[in-house]
Amino acid sequence: MAPRTAAAATEVEESHSMPGLQFNQPLSWRAGKPIAVADLLRRLQALSKEMQGMDQEQNERESFTKVAKELVNPNLLTHKDKGVKALTACCLVDILRICAPDAPFTGQQLRDIFNLIITQILPALADPSHAYNHQHIYVLNSLAVVKSIILLADLPTADTLITNVFKICFDVLASSAKISDGEGLQRNVESDMTAMLVCLVDETPALPSDAVDIIVAQFLRTDPKAVSGSGGKNKKNGIVDEKQSTLVLRQLPPAYNMAKYICVACPENMARYFSQYFNDIVIDASQKSTYKVPSKYKKRHSDGVDDSDDDHTGGPNEEGISDLRKVHGLLRELWRACPGVLQNVIPQLEAELSAENIQLRLLATETFGDIISGIGAAGPPAPPNMNPAAYPSNALADPSENTTSLNLVTKPSSPQPFPSTHPQAYANYLGRRLDKSPLVRAAWTTGIGRILTTSAGGAGLSQQEEDRLIADLGRTLGDSDDKVRIAAVRVVSNFSFRDIIHKLGRSGGVDESGSVLATLAERVKDLKQPVRAEAMPVLARIWGVAVGEISAGNEQVCALLKGIPSKVLNTHYTNDLEVMALLDHIFFEQLLPLNYPPIKAKNPKMTNGSSQGAKESQGETTDPDKIRTERILLLVRDLDERAKKVFYINQSRPPKLAPYVTAFLERCEEYNGGVMDQNEAQIKEHLTKLIQTFAGRFANSQQASADLWKFAKMHDRRSYQLIRFCMKPDTDYRTVIRAIRELTKRIVEISPSTTASNSLVETLTSLLYQISLIVYNKSHVPAIMEYTRTDDKSLAATAHELLRQISSQTPEVLKAHVQAICKTLQDEAPTAKKANDAGAVDNLKACASFASKYPKEIPQDPKFRQAMRSFALHGSPAEAAKYAVSVIWAASEKKELLVRDLVQQCLKGFQYGGEGFLSRLATLSQLMLLAPNEIDQDSTDAILEVAIGQILTQVREPSKKAADAYEWSSSIDTEALAKIWALKILVNHIRSHDDAKSLPAVAAPQYRLLSNLIEQQGELSSARDTPPSHKSRLRLLAARLYLKLCTQKPHEALLTASAFNALAVVAQDSIREVRAGFLQRLKKYLHHQKLSQRFYTIPFLFAFEPSDQVRSDVTTWIKSRAAIFSNTRSQQMGSSSKVNTVMESVIARLISLLAHHPDYASDAEDLVDLSRYIIFYLQNVATEDNLSMIYHIAQRVKACRDAVTATPAPDAPPTEADDRLYHLSDLAQITIRKYEDIHNWTIQTLPGKVRLPSSLFSEIKSHSEAQRIAEHNYLPEDVDAGVEHLLKATLRASRPGHGKKRKSEGDSEGRDVKKARALPVRKAAGTGTTKEKKATPKKAAMKTKTPTKARKTTEPKEPDSGERRRSGRAKPVEKNYVERDSEEDDEEMYMDAAAEEPETNSEVDAPADDSDPEIDKDEVTTNRGPDEVEGEEESDKEKESEVEEKEEEVEEGSAPKTTPIAASRSKRKTTASPQSKTKARPTKSKPKATRSKAPTRGKAKQVPSDDDDDDDDDDEELSDPPDSE
Repeated sequence: MAPRTAAAATEVEESHSMPGLQFNQPLSWRAGKPIAVADLLRRLQALSKEMQGMDQEQNERESFTKVAKELVNPNLLTHKDKGVKALTACCLVDILRICAPDAPFTGQQLRDIFNLIITQILPALADPSHAYNHQHIYVLNSLAVVKSIILLADLPTADTLITNVFKICFDVLASSAKISDGEGLQRNVESDMTAMLVCLVDETPALPSDAVDIIVAQFLRTDPKAVSGSGGKNKKNGIVDEKQSTLVLRQLPPAYNMAKYICVACPENMARYFSQYFNDIVIDASQKSTYKVPSKYKKRHSDGVDDSDDDHTGGPNEEGISDLRKVHGLLRELWRACPGVLQNVIPQLEAELSAENIQLRLLATETFGDIISGIGAAGPPAPPNMNPAAYPSNALADPSENTTSLNLVTKPSSPQPFPSTHPQAYANYLGRRLDKSPLVRAAWTTGIGRILTTSAGGAGLSQQEEDRLIADLGRTLGDSDDKVRIAAVRVVSNFSFRDIIHKLGRSGGVDESGSVLATLAERVKDLKQPVRAEAMPVLARIWGVAVGEISAGNEQVCALLKGIPSKVLNTHYTNDLEVMALLDHIFFEQLLPLNYPPIKAKNPKMTNGSSQGAKESQGETTDPDKIRTERILLLVRDLDERAKKVFYINQSRPPKLAPYVTAFLERCEEYNGGVMDQNEAQIKEHLTKLIQTFAGRFANSQQASADLWKFAKMHDRRSYQLIRFCMKPDTDYRTVIRAIRELTKRIVEISPSTTASNSLVETLTSLLYQISLIVYNKSHVPAIMEYTRTDDKSLAATAHELLRQISSQTPEVLKAHVQAICKTLQDEAPTAKKANDAGAVDNLKACASFASKYPKEIPQDPKFRQAMRSFALHGSPAEAAKYAVSVIWAASEKKELLVRDLVQQCLKGFQYGGEGFLSRLATLSQLMLLAPNEIDQDSTDAILEVAIGQILTQVREPSKKAADAYEWSSSIDTEALAKIWALKILVNHIRSHDDAKSLPAVAAPQYRLLSNLIEQQGELSSARDTPPSHKSRLRLLAARLYLKLCTQKPHEALLTASAFNALAVVAQDSIREVRAGFLQRLKKYLHHQKLSQRFYTIPFLFAFEPSDQVRSDVTTWIKSRAAIFSNTRSQQMGSSSKVNTVMESVIARLISLLAHHPDYASDAEDLVDLSRYIIFYLQNVATEDNLSMIYHIAQRVKACRDAVTATPAPDAPPTEADDRLYHLSDLAQITIRKYEDIHNWTIQTLPGKVRLPSSLFSEIKSHSEAQRIAEHNYLPEDVDAGVEHLLKATLRASRPGHGKKRKSEGDSEGRDVKKARALPVRKAAGTGTTKEKKATPKKAAMKTKTPTKARKTTEPKEPDSGERRRSGRAKPVEKNYVERDSEEDDEEMYMDAAAEEPETNSEVDAPADDSDPEIDKDEVTTNRGPDEVEGEEESDKEKESEVEEKEEEVEEGSAPKTTPIAASRSKRKTTASPQSKTKARPTKSKPKATRSKAPTRGKAKQVPSDDDDDDDDDDEELSDPPDSE
């Protein structure tokens, strides 16, 4: 029972039954006669000692009246001596204890007593070294145990005293944490203070609001910002010292613990107080509202906030939001400490989730996410250690992955599982995934990420709930707003390696569509650059951390993550310079970090035994070069074909760019920082051009140019030398990395401005990544060779492949190791009874590539020559023999004798199926190419007889299927291989023929053979019993060999227009592998400018390609080439009178090709069908600038006659071929006109005439006949409407977002990119015949809405080989193999001048013997990164991110409004003459008939060299074409 005052006492006790107080000395004095301090202290000590031994119920209370009166005398309460006041307080609390419940004091006296205790005694507890600390503790203990403190509640105006009690107690405990002398507060002080305050909270009817504020403030002691903002040195404006932020707090502050205990002990009272506190803050914040903006002044879009009207409604201002943010941070900490006190606050917080004001919803969403995650005011824990350069790499069994955070304030902790404690609030929170504000959705995404990583603050999640949240995270990665996607990416970056595997991995790996990891991989090609910049490092870092487990063969990790490098490297196909620059940084900072592994060579064995599992397997090797090589091989092994091409092309950049960088450094040295003695203008001009060239490789070319000029003006010779170190093939890896680091450090030291130095460092770093020999470094070659021998971790095949690439791209790197390669080949040489090792082929190819450039470095000893001879006769597979011959020819001093010997040995007793017969065929094939002059005529005839008589014309396993059976097999049997090598023998024979005059006669049989293979679909046997799988292989090989022959100008002249048309139809072969293989080789030769311009016509036959991947492949490639020619034309317009019109002139050749196409028909339906080719051409080539020229060329075709079938007499009537041309010319014109109208472009009349190729077209001599043809419309009346409908449908289908409709945010189904409806497939027909011309040129009118049959409007999947298209059949062609040079025809197509290919920059002062002509045309001059990939195999697939293909499409039914003029123009005849009244461009002048040089192609070689290009081609003939899907 609590004590009461003397005025309230009614009970009378019997004094004789209880002993009384024995102390009778005076404690008070009269004024002017004070008691000495020593006497007073002695008396107070005696009194205190006596009362301490008394019990509450065994004493005469009346005996304390006098003493009590004296103790409350102001002389004692306000005495200047601290000891007196301390002892007085001890006596007073004893009297309160003994006399309880009736305190012998008045209300004013009690107020004075508590004032003494609160102001003097309790604050003194902060000093444990105080002389009277024992008395202070005694007073506190008495107040807590006896609960005398509750007397405060009965005092008038006690709020101030109660508030001071809370303030002083918390201050005392807070100050104890700062005591540095090692003498802290005793534990009982904290517990007594806590008990005293709990008593006050329980007994006080209503705590003062200031006291509640004080309690609340204690929970913010874990927030570094709040603590730092409270004052003190170096804490101005709440700035936290970064060094201090890393300190680990191993225990919570005492004041925090006391406040926590108070809340736990008094949950109901504190819940009421906190609810009122939160409500007051919200009301105060709402009163600090902003002015509501009138609707007419609202902005449509606001920065950082969604564009809904809610953003503009009146809400809290900045000060109010700041207050709300603080109280929401408090709620986070309260949930961690004492969730019971928030039982009334959670509903209020839940109401904020549905508030109209976005800031309130945002705060509530953030708060709920942290509350559920158990994250307090200090914020989330530090992100996990995900260092891709660490060695050993992270392992799933690593104990460090399981250790919890040592920092208690940031360690997530949720005492109660929020989902089950507050299910309604949790469900409402999950509904914020569909919030209309992207800011709220982003905050929600961050929240669920923290819930997943912390397992709901340690409370745990059910499997079902965790899977749901993971699925929601995957949906946010595909959200419509980039802020949400960025937040989702950052969430994934905060997952530990174990969580990524065991949590995110449950939804699938990066290759499994719809999984979180796969969606994250899609973000590396996001439309928004910030999203890409966030996603690419995160994705690559995951693989970098997982490489240890991948190396150890962890199947789970491999299945989930091995596809990451492919996803990253495939971003190269976006054709975005910024993405490609980012890709370089990611590659050398995340996938293959430059400082990996961070150990030194000959590192002692690891100690402490801390590594387990994967780490043990990694720790076995201490050679950093071998460790790094293994990582490179692991990366390359798991790359898909497209990514592998990017990898190899990127590694081929250093040798290509080295001459230009060398020239740049030389010009910088001559520039001398701007001080030149002579040739100043010339030096500046050369340097300017070089800087422009390199700047074009950057997204921000202006900034890059400025940075390179700064570098030139710095004139730091050491920097020049460091860059040269990076490019030298004989520089080891450590030197390259040190050079990069030193160069970066020097730039920072030299540059006066931090901003300028950062920009320059970034530019030079990007450039160094492109020119440095980092992967193809000589330090890696020994380890690569070791893996080829040991096949450790199944990396031998990859090691062979990488060694082959190094030998072809940078053979200089192999100089120090070529002897070892040769010694290995010598030891592995085969015999008639012993086969060679399978990896010997790659070593032979590497050796052959090296020997072609450095023949003197190859051993000349007889043993090595004998080994090469053995490979040539017995090598397996046959490619080994081919490379062995190349080594012999390049390095042998007695090559003539060796050639004759090899020919004799190969021909001696040759028979099909004999020992090494395939190797002999390969050897003969290579000898026919390299050494035709060393082989006599008899031997040549014998070789041809073997190839034709014994191989090609023989069918040893006749087919039992139908004669027209035609199929593909993934494997190649022995007979097919023999025929492939035999066919190469024949082609190599004419390739090496050096007499141009006799070439037509010599090559005629081979050309007839190739034509028959193409026309007859690979059938050579008169019995038509060739196996179907052989026929497809032979037809593809024949087409490829035709292309290879046409890379030589004399041979290209032998390909007639009819033969070319037959060759072009291979692009529409019924077998996908044939089409893809033919396209791959065609793109490769066109990129290297080895084929004439007429071959650009063939890719447009893929308009009906049923394979989406092949179609997108060719589409991307055409657009890329068109962009290159367009850029070149833009450069020529200002500097040259010659204009490049390569792609524009293709329209005339395409019309001619379609006129002789097997599928041609003149009825309306088929003509509309044929217009797809024209539409496909326009989609990929036409722009507003060149559409007039395309239209003019298409119109010019109608003024000519066909010259392909035969040259007609001048007065002869039009032939059927002529009519076809006129039909297609009208069709092209009407299609172009409608394409113009849809895009709102304007076709202008061009001055002058366009000369068409004379090999395809001849002039109409009769003016009247030409006038009649021009005025006649050859199209059926229904074609116009059919073309318009088809054009709109095609453009709509090609739209990047076609078929993709976004549902409400968060709906994953709404975010899946749906495939556009596939285009119709050409109908099929029998092979070997040509479609007959119909009797009537026109059909009945067809319906406007359905210009094509239903069967042509749907294509759910790729049709069977027999139902694909009619163009797969054969068509007879003329056997005349001599024709007018097609390049001369191309030259006549140019209007102002002949078209020319991009020329080499004359300003690049690079050594002629080191420069690469390809890079000057496509890499440096045009700065087209994707063409580096095209240079390898030109296999640019469809850009999965929609960055490049931004077509201008129209929605169906929403065509642009047509003006009266445009309407009349669209209705007029499409045969308008060039003299029409359309306004002409004034800048054009009458063109002159000029001729220019042919495209940059080498002349016919006397003896073709066995270059790498040929080697690659031959290898590809023996393997399947790359699968585009």
